[in-house]
Order: sequence, then C-alpha cells, then structure tokens
Amino acid sequence: MEGTIFSLIPPILALVMVMLTRRVLLSLGVGIVVGAFMINYGSGNVFMESIQQIFSIVFGIFFDDGAINSWELYIIFFLLLLGMIASLIAATGGSRAFGEWAMSRVKTRIGAQLVTVLLGIIIFIDDYFNSLTVGNVGRPLTDRHKISRAKLAYLVDSTAAPMCVIAPVSSWGAYIITIIGGILVSHSVTQWEALQAFVLIAPMNFYAIFAVLMVVAVIYFKLDIGQMRIHEQRAIETGEVVDKSKGPVPGDQGDVSTVVGKVGDLIWPIVTLIVATVFFMITTGIQGTDGDATILAIFENTDVAAALLYGGLVSLAVTLVLSFSRKLGVNEIGLGLWAGIKSMLPAIYILIFAWTIISIIKGIGTGDYLAGLVQDANLNLAFLPVILFVIAGFMAFSTGTSWGTFGIMLPIAGDIAAATDVSMMLPVLAAVLAGSIFGDHCSPISDTTILSSTGAGSHHMDHVLTQLPYALIIAGISIVGYLVLGFTGSAFVGFLAATAAFVVVIIVLKKLFPALKGA
Repeated sequence: MEGTIFSLIPPILALVMVMLTRRVLLSLGVGIVVGAFMINYGSGNVFMESIQQIFSIVFGIFFDDGAINSWELYIIFFLLLLGMIASLIAATGGSRAFGEWAMSRVKTRIGAQLVTVLLGIIIFIDDYFNSLTVGNVGRPLTDRHKISRAKLAYLVDSTAAPMCVIAPVSSWGAYIITIIGGILVSHSVTQWEALQAFVLIAPMNFYAIFAVLMVVAVIYFKLDIGQMRIHEQRAIETGEVVDKSKGPVPGDQGDVSTVVGKVGDLIWPIVTLIVATVFFMITTGIQGTDGDATILAIFENTDVAAALLYGGLVSLAVTLVLSFSRKLGVNEIGLGLWAGIKSMLPAIYILIFAWTIISIIKGIGTGDYLAGLVQDANLNLAFLPVILFVIAGFMAFSTGTSWGTFGIMLPIAGDIAAATDVSMMLPVLAAVLAGSIFGDHCSPISDTTILSSTGAGSHHMDHVLTQLPYALIIAGISIVGYLVLGFTGSAFVGFLAATAAFVVVIIVLKKLFPALKGA
C-alpha cells in the first residue's frame, strides 16, 4: 500500500473526521491507527506491530538514537515557557495595562487589526516565533476592541508563513535558498546564483503576496465571510471573543489580576523574548557555520528551536523579576506558572499527535505518491506552474508540513524544468513554494496552524474553518496568475492577471458580505 493511491487514506480520513467532528485529537488518533495498520498489513501480528510502531514514533519525538530529540522537545519547552510568561504577565496586570494603554491610542477595530498585521510583517525571522509572539502581543489589544480570537489567529497565520517564505533573511529563506542552490548546481544552471534566484522567485509567489494583501483588504473593507462572520458578530454583540461553550482554549490566561500593573510588565518580557531569540539565532548560526559567517550562512545554519528555548528562558527570568517587583508572593507566582503550563497542554497534545501522523504519512509514502503523479504526467508546459501549485498544496495539506513539501517538490520541479524548458525553472519553483503555503494554511495538522491558534488563544478548529475560505479564494487568484504566467512566459503579466482577479474578488465580496454593524 506504500506509495500508492491508498497512501492517501490516513491523512484524508483524519482531515474529514476533523471537519465533521471538530475533535482534533480523536481524528488524528484514528488517522494514526489506520495508517499504522496499513503499513504493517501482512506482518505476523498486525495489531502488536502497529502499536509498537506508534509507540516508537511517539518515543522518537522525545528521544532519538539514544539522545534527546532537541528540535521537538525544545519547541514543547518553549510553548510551556510562553504559557508561563503569558500567565505571569496577566497576574502582574500587564495585559490589562497594555490593553488600556493601547485603547487610548488605537481608537478603532481597524487600527487594532492593522497594528497586529504590521507586527506580523515585521517579525519575519521565523514562523513559529512570529505566530506565538504576535498572537500574545496582539491579544490584549484585539480583546479590548471586541475582535474575535478566530480573527486574530487568521491575522497572525496569514502574515507569518507568507512573510517568512519571501524573506531571504529568515529561517525559511535560508532553508529554501539552500535547496535552490543544490538544484541549480545539479542541473548546471549558471545564469542565477541561489540568492538571486530566490529574490527573483519572490514576486512570483502569488499566494504569499496576495494572502497578505487579502488580510489588509479583509480589515479595511470588513470582509467577514463564512464562519468568521459568526465569530465576529458574537464578539461585537456580546464582547465574547471566543466561544466558551467549546471549553478552554490553548494559551488563554484570562484577565483576573487584582494587581495594578504597568505597560512595561508586558512590553519588557516580549522585547526581551524578541531580542534574546534573535541573539541566540545569530549565535547558534555562527557556531554552526564553517567558513565565512555571512548573514545568509548564519540563518541557514541557525538552530531555531534552541534559540526559542534560550530566548524563552531569558524572558521568563525578566518576567519573574517584574512579578516580584509587583509584590506577588511565591505562592501566587507558583500558581501562575502552573496555570501557564496547563494552558499550553492542549496545544502540546495536538502537536504530538500531528508529528506522529506526519511520521505515519511519511512511512506510508503519501508524499512519494503525489510527487510521482507529477513526474509521470505528460503535461503541456504552460500548465506546469498551476499543476505544481495544486499538487504542492494538496501535499502540504495532507502531510501538514510545508518544509517537507519544499524538500520533496522543489527538486522534482527543478528536474522537470531542466528536462523540458529551463526558462520555466523559476516559475515552477515559485509555484511549489506558493502551493506549499496554501496547503499549510488549510491543514488542521500543520504545526504552524496549531501554533497560530495557540498564540492567538483561539480554539484550533475555529481558526482552521475561519481561515479556510480566505485561503481557497487566494488559491483561486494564484491559479489565475500561474495560468497566465505559464501561457505568456511573463511573470509580470501573470502578476497583473492575479492582481486583476484580486480586485474583482474584493468587489464581489464587498457586495455579497456587507460590513457587520459595529465592525
């Protein structure tokens, strides 16, 4: 069953169950079990072999080859640290003070959302860092303006990955540039250097560009559609920014502090987190670089997970100092730390299940099957960018990883272009990058989608279902752009076509979805 059409069963089953039941852990668990049974079908004891495989995968999240698996563990530890930091900020009254300060300066709902988007655009170093930091900083401001947490999660998620994928000085940029460099060398393509190719590809990443533009349009024209309209209407009319009937949300601390805090009680921990994390990204990048430590080399070799952990520890230390300065007792601080840990457990459970099903999907060869479809197809070259966009999107959607999709699909796209028409090299690479972000935005098992929900304090499926219509709309606009690019060979004409489609879509949405009263 590995590497065949049947390899699509576990991810599709999990995704359909998530949509129907909205119970993420149950749905992922079913997908994991079914996938494990498929992999071990035909063995002597299918049940025991499958259970052992699942246990081995989960154990491997924490320990691998007799050593600590630092990437996953550090991400989990960082989430716990962030929960503790956010809880102490709330306990010191920092969140409330920041909300009151922001309300006195940012007077409108539009302004509050634009401030959040601006932060998302500026903090492009890493998508994990972006999602969690922007969500936590924006939450007090958007809460005061009665903006739903689902809307905040959309603002965060739709600026994080799109910005990271077109910024060369980011963890994403460095990773992609490295892959592109290998592709160019392997096919003896000398007209572009790797960094130059990345810069030329960025304007052709139609999904990333128009995803950010759509966020701005949604804010300015108040284009709340589908489930987003329901969440926003409830927030405006009742002041409830999250549907409390669905239980506690990851990372939500509430605002129950009786301490009169200061804006600095929120600002200094967050500033410390940003500065310390960037510092450790640079230092770990320098340590991991052989030869000249250029900016690109530093971000190519940086240890993002370690930098997040170290930055979180430094920020927590600053937060503890501020907590003691606000006369919080040891018992209050201890309760705050424990509350922060508990608030992050739902997100950690989802991440562990998502990492597990991603391993199962890899083992059953879902990505290999989808990649093979592209290689074996006899295509008109004009359709190549749009087909690669769709395939990459479906792969990222079903596997939950844009980085994994980059690693598989970029070399395949490069092979096809080199064997047919090398002038199509950059457009097809751009289409793969764009499709990967699209699929990542739609997938409930994507770690960046999970962390955007966590950072914003939104129920995970609320975020998935509210973002999905916007992602599909931008995908349609991108398809128009890639069709025109493929038939004309001009990236500029393709971009103009996508821009025209974007304008038409905004006009239509404005007529179909008039602004909510009070929005």
